[in-house]
Amino acid sequence: MRIDLHTHSRASDGTQSPGDLVRAAAAAGLDVVAITDHDTADGWAEAERAAREVGIELVRGMEISTRHQGRGVHLLGYLPDPTYPPLVEQLSRVLEGREARVPDMLARLRGMGIEVTDADVARAAAGTAATGRPHVADALVAVGAVRDRTEAFDRYLGAGRAAYVDRYAAPLAETIRLVTEAGGVTVVAHPWGRSQREWPGEPELAELQAAGLSGIEVDHEDHTPSSRDKLRAIARNLDLVVTGSSDHHGTGKIDHELGCNTTAPDQYARLLDAAARAAEVARAAGRTPPDVVRP
Repeated sequence: MRIDLHTHSRASDGTQSPGDLVRAAAAAGLDVVAITDHDTADGWAEAERAAREVGIELVRGMEISTRHQGRGVHLLGYLPDPTYPPLVEQLSRVLEGREARVPDMLARLRGMGIEVTDADVARAAAGTAATGRPHVADALVAVGAVRDRTEAFDRYLGAGRAAYVDRYAAPLAETIRLVTEAGGVTVVAHPWGRSQREWPGEPELAELQAAGLSGIEVDHEDHTPSSRDKLRAIARNLDLVVTGSSDHHGTGKIDHELGCNTTAPDQYARLLDAAARAAEVARAAGRTPPDVVRP
């Protein structure tokens, strides 16, 4: 059983429609795929239709931009009620923060002599829930300023680069609580990827577990073999679920092909058990978390 629990569509910063993403997952030989667009459930309905069409198991989720101890952390939330008002409010603030910084980024690029217009970015972001850095990167590619998104982030848009502008991110522990109240479960995405340098460590993850965290995304292309071993040991010590995922963005992210990392079936079962418990409490409180879409 091949399970990929972290993918993106054009509802956020992937390059495939939600339906095409799900169809590609089935063609890649996956048995289970999760759609986890940034800070939105906008792709869920189309992804569900495609999953029923091709006969693949679908987990509806989202990747939420959060901050903890002054650092950015991406949180995967699976199967929450997307209409739960406190969660909707928090996601709206995050999406507004994405949109609000784009004009400042474009102004900084123009100050460096790189002419990228609002219209260029709008074309790159067509059909998405909110415009963000990846769409600015795609616009830079379109005008010939860079070769691909990776170069755009490395040269201009990454943290500390000349065109980087900070934005609002949701408090991590509070967001874990909101997803749980909405009937979902949470996993910290690629915790030691990029420049995190083995943070959060076991003490921080234990605190987050106490707040309701269910798991850690261990097997990810941004993690070295050593990081994976250490994170797996932390998960074992804390009895957290271990997931593995592609973080697929279509052609928007190289070397993240569907199924390049997968989640073990027993760990997926543990995650669904935790989701079932959260959903039972949420439904008793009048919320409507979605079920897994099964063939």
